[in-house]
Amino acid sequence: MTPQLEKQILVAGVGNAWLQDDAFGGECARRLEARGVPSGVTVMDFGTGGLDLAYEIMRGYDALVLLDASRQGGEPGTLYVLAPSMEELAGPIEDGDVINPHGMDPQTVLRFVAAIGGFSGRVVVIGCEPGEVDDVGVGLTPAIEGAVERALEVVSETLEELRTDAAYKR
Repeated sequence: MTPQLEKQILVAGVGNAWLQDDAFGGECARRLEARGVPSGVTVMDFGTGGLDLAYEIMRGYDALVLLDASRQGGEPGTLYVLAPSMEELAGPIEDGDVINPHGMDPQTVLRFVAAIGGFSGRVVVIGCEPGEVDDVGVGLTPAIEGAVERALEVVSETLEELRTDAAYKR
């Protein structure tokens, strides 16, 4: 009987800590890491380091869980769970397209990684509708602060699912 290989999952917090609620992803990553995660799960706060995130994704993970502020039109603090395919997120890079390594948002990171064949795993985005992200300021607003604990529950449920073989059947 062949032993089952443990799934390798990257949980990546992204966002700018100097733009208040844009720090949602990083705050979630810090709290999740402090709590501890199951074997096979790596948690990192990438801040605005898109190129660092791209290189980390290419290390060979089975799944990526992105934690980020995400404007979808809801009330601040609303959580969104999206499970897009790499095809939906990525898209080709055409001749002449320019990707700025210093300004790579998560979709650009995945587009870059997919274009060079560096990742084909599952992607789950856990986003939070931000309140304040346009003005410089440190610290989450109360609505987003309250959403962090709820988001960590969603992350835990997502990790449970992604650690099973069933999560990868298409």
